[in-house]
This record gives sequence, C-alpha cells and structure tokens, in this order.
Amino acid sequence: MRRRLTLAMLLLVAATLVVTSIGSYYFIRRAAISTAQQQLVGQARAISRTISDGTVSTQFSFKKELKVLDNAGAFAGLRVVELHPDGTITGSLPSGLTPQMIRIHTLMAGRQTAGSAGNAGSRLVFTAIPTPTAKITAYTPLLVITRRVSNPADGLRYFGLVGAIALLIAAAVAMRLARRFTRPLLAAVRATRSIADGDLGATVTVEPHLYPEFVQLAESINSMGSNLGRARNQERQFLLSVSHELRTPLTSIRGYADAIIDGATDDPVDAAKVISGEARRLERLVQDLLDLARLDAHRFSLDVQPVDCTDVARRVVDGFRPRAVALGLELAIVPMEATPLWVEADADRLGQIVANLVENASSFAHQHIAVGTGMVGRAPAIWVIDDGPGISPDKLGRVFDRHYTSDDSDGRRKGSGLGLAIVSELASAMGAVVEADSPVADGRGTRMVVRFHPIDARAVIPSA
Repeated sequence: MRRRLTLAMLLLVAATLVVTSIGSYYFIRRAAISTAQQQLVGQARAISRTISDGTVSTQFSFKKELKVLDNAGAFAGLRVVELHPDGTITGSLPSGLTPQMIRIHTLMAGRQTAGSAGNAGSRLVFTAIPTPTAKITAYTPLLVITRRVSNPADGLRYFGLVGAIALLIAAAVAMRLARRFTRPLLAAVRATRSIADGDLGATVTVEPHLYPEFVQLAESINSMGSNLGRARNQERQFLLSVSHELRTPLTSIRGYADAIIDGATDDPVDAAKVISGEARRLERLVQDLLDLARLDAHRFSLDVQPVDCTDVARRVVDGFRPRAVALGLELAIVPMEATPLWVEADADRLGQIVANLVENASSFAHQHIAVGTGMVGRAPAIWVIDDGPGISPDKLGRVFDRHYTSDDSDGRRKGSGLGLAIVSELASAMGAVVEADSPVADGRGTRMVVRFHPIDARAVIPSA
C-alpha cells in the first residue's frame, strides 16, 4: 500500500507538471507572438510617419535609411512596395508573405494590418501600413515589416529542470506521507487481527501528532477490544451464575427425590414442596432466557394500549406480599389510594417489569420495599425503592447490562444478571426508559424508575 500511495502521488505530481508545462509553454509562446506583433505595429507606425513627413519622392531615395532602420529594429524584413489603385503590388514583399496574407482590401481602405504565419518551429510576425506622401500620387507607398519569433526552447529546458526538482521533492514528501498514512493503518490491522485471534487485550498506540481520523480509528479499536473483553467477562460471569442457579435447585430436586424413593424422609409432603419450589425456580430462569432470546429475535409480542399502571403495580404487590413476609420484608405501595395513572403499555409485560424490579429489590432490601406510581417531571412513572446497601457510582450505569452481577453485594442471593436486563429490554420495546438512582437516603438504598410517555387520560375509556 505504501508503494502504491507513493506512486499515485508521484503520478499526480508528474501529470500536474506536464499539464502545467504544456499550458505555460503555450501561453508564453502566445504572449511572445502577441508582444512582438504589438511592438511591430508601433514601430511600423513610427517609421510610416517619418516617411510621410519627409520630402523624398521614391523609396530609392532613402534606401540607406531603410537599411539602418532594418538593422536597428532587428527585423526579418523591411520593404516599401507600391500599392496601386487597382490593388496590385509592385515590388517584392518580405520573404514568407503573400498579398493575400497582408489583406490588400483593408490596406486600400487606409488601415494598417497585422498578423502572424509560419510553422511550429518559428512564427513570422508581420504588419503592413499605407504610407502616403505628398510627392507620390500615382500609387501609395506600402511599408511592410516582418520579424521572426522563435519558440521558447530555453524555457522548455528550465521547465524540465524545475519539473525534475519538483518530482524529487514530491517523491520525498510522498514517501513521508505514505509512511505517516500507512503506519497507523498497519498498527490498526495488527491490533484487529490480534483481537480476531482472541487477544482482546491488544490495543493500538495513539501516537502524538497523528491526524484526528487516525486517532479516532485507534480509539474506536481500543474501545471495541475493551467492550469485547468486558462482554467476555460478563459472559463468563453469566455462565458461572447460571451454572450455580441450575446446580443448586437440581441438587435439591435430586436429593429430595432420592430421599423419597429410598424412604429416607420422614415427611414426603415437605420434600415434594421443596422439589416443587426448586422446579419453579428453574422454570423462572429458563423463562428469563427465553424472553431475552425472543427480544433479540424481535419475536416478542406486545399488546400496547392504555393501561392503569397503578392497578398493575397494586396487583403485583399483592401477589408478592406472601414472599415478602417470608423474607421478613415490609412491602408497601404508594400512594395507598387507587389513583389511576394511564400509560401506553402492555399490561402483562408491565406486570413483568414491576415483578422483576420487586424481585431484584427483595434480594438486597434490609427491611422495606416501596412500590410507587406518579408523575416524575411531566412523565408518568413506576418506581421501586429498597433500603439495601445501594449501588456504587462506577456500577450504577451497568446494572441493566445483560449478565451483569455485582461481586461485592451483600444481598440474600446472587442472581443470573437477567432480571434487570429484561426490564430494560421490555421498557425500551414499549417506548419507556428505565433508570437507577443510588443512594436514596443516608447513603443507602436504590430507586429503580420506569418513565413512560405521557398520554391524555381524558381519551381513555374505562372498560366496563
């Protein structure tokens, strides 16, 4: 790539030099011809006035003067010929000219003519001007002057020299730029290959004085590797958590089932209750995994319509209260009166959101859990508050990530990291936003808030 980039830059510079040289040569040549023609016209007028104001009667009377003027003006040819009234010319025109070229009809009208002729090697610039005198009436003396304008061959050599120097400079600059462009790209390629091979710790060094685009590329690759490493760690934690979640109920189910089979238990009914409870725990875990899989595949059905979230929250709290009592927790709903709060949501999925939030709070709360509904700013919302240890600021933004579990929490049990992830996915699918605040009071507690888009409650028709 470095060679191709260098070659491309050199070809671009070379093409620019060629086009510039050709254009410059053309315009310099045109300027030389135009300048010579303008000078020749002015000189011819001056010589014509000198002849017209003189007292000579024929051109042969000032042959010497013409010769002096010819040598002084560096002309290719200087002639005074006779222009007769019938348009004929007597006398020899300078070499390279014909009567048609000097435009006889224009000269007979008393006007000066000028032009150029010749091949690519050199151009013949000419002018012809009528020069009447008082002593000559039978014809009109016609002053014809020519001058050779050579091609700027020396200029071509200078252009070649300048072009060669420019190419050398361009080659040095191109090689330097190519190295500067390709070095960070090659470093990025090496890092991405290492990441693809499983080395998620590979990074791209952000060198000083790099172009901003390369800095952004390096930072993006480093961020990608960091995110992939974090995702791998979360996946490992998830596998460990799920393995633990599966192993514990399976061990209990197998132990109590074997005890019933062997007749080693005194109370088969209690053993069956344990088996039933652990089976429901497994069912919940499997259902969480299926829910996330459906959300990923966009195959999760939602029946979104106006829903009274206060009623949904109350029903969830009523259903969870027996377990809260068993855990020694006080579970309350705020406000206590049944004030309708309408939101656009799926009632079943909204109940699942509240249930997951209460389930999560019950794992960390010390004594109290409060479920509330109301307006947060201008948005209707549901929130769940616990009086647990709270969440550290560095982990507050990750609690809704999939498979995330806290290693330093002192909760009753460590979950699989799926409950809050499902809350976040379901809330997003219904156009809501879920947030976590901690601490709530006295440096403790956590508040989980789900905010919905406001709707006009007057447009809601209560069902009979």
